[in-house]
Amino acid sequence: MSSTMPLPDAAVLSAVEAAVPGIARTRASDRLGMAHDASHYLLTPQAVLVPESAEQVAALLRTGLPLTFRSGGTSLSGQGVSEHLLVDTRRHFRGIEVLDGGARVRVQPGAVLRQVNARLAPYGRKLGPDPASESACTIGGVVANNSSGMTCGTHANTYQTLESMTLVLPSGTVIDTAAPDADERLRALEAALAEGLERLRDRVRGNPDSVARIAAQFSLKNTMGYGLNSFLDHSSPAQMLAHLVIGSEGTLGFVAEAVLRTVPAHPLATTGLLVFPTLRQAMAAMPDLVAATPAAVELLDAESLRVAQTDPKADEVLRTLAVAEHAALLIEWQEADPDLLAERERTAEELFPRLALSAPARLSRQAGGRAALWHIRKGLYASVAGARPSGTTALLEDVAVPVPALADLCDELITLFSEHRYERSVIFGHAKDGNLHFMLNERFDTDLERYADFTEDMVRAVLARGGTLKAEHGTGRVMAPFVRRQYGDELYEVMREVKRLCDPAGALNPGVVLTDRDDAHLRDLKAVITVEPEVDRCVECGYCEPVCPSRDLTTTPRQRIVLRRELAAAHAAGDHELARQLEEEYGYDAVDTCAVDGMCATACPVLINTGDLTKRLRGERHGRLAQKGWKAAAKHWSGVTGALDLALDTAKAVPPLLPEAASRAARAVTGSETVPGWTRDLPRGGKRRRPDPVENADAVYVPSCLNTLFAPADGGPGVMDAFTRLAARAGVRLHIPAGIGGLCCGTPWSSKGYTGGHDLMARRVRDSLLEASGQGRIPVVSDAASCTEGFHRLTDSLGQDLRVLDAVAFTAEHLLPRLTVLRRRPSLALHPTCSSTRLGLDAAITRVAEAVAERVVVPDGWQCCAFAGDRGLLHPELTASATHAEAGAVRAGDFAAHASVNRTCELGLTRATGEPYHHLLELLDQATA
Repeated sequence: MSSTMPLPDAAVLSAVEAAVPGIARTRASDRLGMAHDASHYLLTPQAVLVPESAEQVAALLRTGLPLTFRSGGTSLSGQGVSEHLLVDTRRHFRGIEVLDGGARVRVQPGAVLRQVNARLAPYGRKLGPDPASESACTIGGVVANNSSGMTCGTHANTYQTLESMTLVLPSGTVIDTAAPDADERLRALEAALAEGLERLRDRVRGNPDSVARIAAQFSLKNTMGYGLNSFLDHSSPAQMLAHLVIGSEGTLGFVAEAVLRTVPAHPLATTGLLVFPTLRQAMAAMPDLVAATPAAVELLDAESLRVAQTDPKADEVLRTLAVAEHAALLIEWQEADPDLLAERERTAEELFPRLALSAPARLSRQAGGRAALWHIRKGLYASVAGARPSGTTALLEDVAVPVPALADLCDELITLFSEHRYERSVIFGHAKDGNLHFMLNERFDTDLERYADFTEDMVRAVLARGGTLKAEHGTGRVMAPFVRRQYGDELYEVMREVKRLCDPAGALNPGVVLTDRDDAHLRDLKAVITVEPEVDRCVECGYCEPVCPSRDLTTTPRQRIVLRRELAAAHAAGDHELARQLEEEYGYDAVDTCAVDGMCATACPVLINTGDLTKRLRGERHGRLAQKGWKAAAKHWSGVTGALDLALDTAKAVPPLLPEAASRAARAVTGSETVPGWTRDLPRGGKRRRPDPVENADAVYVPSCLNTLFAPADGGPGVMDAFTRLAARAGVRLHIPAGIGGLCCGTPWSSKGYTGGHDLMARRVRDSLLEASGQGRIPVVSDAASCTEGFHRLTDSLGQDLRVLDAVAFTAEHLLPRLTVLRRRPSLALHPTCSSTRLGLDAAITRVAEAVAERVVVPDGWQCCAFAGDRGLLHPELTASATHAEAGAVRAGDFAAHASVNRTCELGLTRATGEPYHHLLELLDQATA
């Protein structure tokens, strides 16, 4: 039986191959994995194209084929999906160059906004746009959607902070608008375009109604249609073109790079939550509050407050509030000078008593209190989306109206929610900008008429108040049918002419921004199928993707989830051939190359750990014999680790060609998931763990199995010896329990889905550590971050009250104050691990690292190394991909030392960089000896 999924057009693929060979990805998994983005639209591309340079993009454009550019995939309006050719600009366009001491930055479209800001942070600067998706959205989307956010308003959005761009036009012409001869070049190479822009400029400026309408529309946050304010703000063809491209959603050209002016990143802030009896009273307070010049004023309606009350970080005042028609404003002032911030606080404290508040208002500079308030505000999306019924789609809409009309619009939206039977729909947003966001849970397969009717009513309500139907998220497909209604016939025709001038063939992102279809917003909607608990909560936002170590090799967490949905849909449709293809490709792409590092859960707004899904799927692949074998390994773990230790010693003692050949042969017979690959860069075996009973100990020390498996890096004592010596120097007594050789955190079994072996090891560890710790009286210390995390999971699963600490945290708190540092290294490249990040060890690691070295650097490009126990030995290509960027930064840095907090991570970074990585405590041992 053949698949019902349409095959790519052979002529189209031939044209792509002729233009740029080798960049097309056409497997079912490639196409369906990229068919999903954060929006509620679903279109399957004919192929995914992965160009590596602006020149290759120009060659693609010259083919005249329909193209849609896609980078972070966080856009919400359908502008990042296509039934034609989807061009992935995330993978090879990540350049970031800080200019003029941070005053400007040159960026490429695949650079993640948070990573750009991290590069600017040492200069006290950041980008102006600050969307909530900053951890995952990329510069491509920031420019294409004219992003703004919570604090930048209309004064520091992308349009206002653009200095120049390098633009590739649909003809293949490349224009650098920073060049002194940019206008002359544009007139010479694109005469019709340059002349047409000047003609439109004069047409707009010569029409008083157009001028007034544009001024009113763009006094608001506004991403509907094209930025016609470009014709009022700029006069030269190159500058008009550059600013029209901002917010054009990839329909006018490809931005290969942009130079943006930055804004100060104020290090000081004070934050508070103002609760009012009604939304109208909150809005009545806005003029006085705005006069006090806060950086942010965020609105939460009554339903938002009810949701916020369930947040664990809600304080007593919020939890006990009897919410009726209440509303709240989260307000924050930011400054660089503490005296200026104190002045802001005094002004606010004089103002607050004059407001009709339902609860006392308090401002806080304390990081924990401020973080809790912002967590509540940003967590609204997660709380509502995560609790939505299975099989529904979470829609996040955004509109803007003049601030005086905000209360009326909120009232009408609440009425519309009721009339159209939407439940738990929250309203929140950027109050000082008149910008509202609201959420709907929709089931498109059964409620399409309801959604259509609600949309019509919402459009009428917003436009009747002089508003815009898209403030921040872009027109996309969702509002393209309503552009003419918002702007009127004259300005709509100007927009149509802009499109014709730039893209005469209409090849760029067809159907986005402008459309001839009145029902475009109701087509190609995403129907969500119920699959399994790990999958069903996913809103496909893509926040997980930048932290995933396999994202440049195979799939991301979002793609792992959407491919499970596509597989279930194929089975439901009886498309057995497509299901077979997806299952066949999923094994390596999604299961084998998942590092199960859990970093996706740290970024996910609904807290999905895709590693849990992977572990379960791995477990389902194992037969009874494999489960039985790994259970036996748990029973005889001391002997197993001793045998592996001996094997590594033997491999190191013979000519390396022999063990390499034996390893390759075994992997060829049994498969890459069964036998690890041995390479000559691996160390010899390590040192056996032995009991060391101590009376009245201060802590139980559980050295990791990794100490037995792998010898320390050259010139290092190993963390086991280093930690015991540090404790002795500090006068702290460590007890190593009997039977230590047979103890393990359980990660080797849990990560592979061997539940029987994990359960056996868990019971043994529980009994041993409870006895050794005096039933939890003293802490248990582990010397590898991944093992510390494994012990946490293991003891939590058994409900045991054991305090498990990582050796670095224990050292920072209990040993370092008692030690004398005698010598410090000039510089240190530090690799925190995924486990140390999830455990919250950053502060402790930094404290120890700064005791060791004068200058401590976490290199650009840091992420999980994906060595993941033996994953880096089973699939070395995974670690090579994950460490590529960080390794480049390390090699360019000329550091005196290199450290991490996990032996396998040290192996992965040593392999990637060619530099010896030691455990951080080894360096502290040497510094205090």
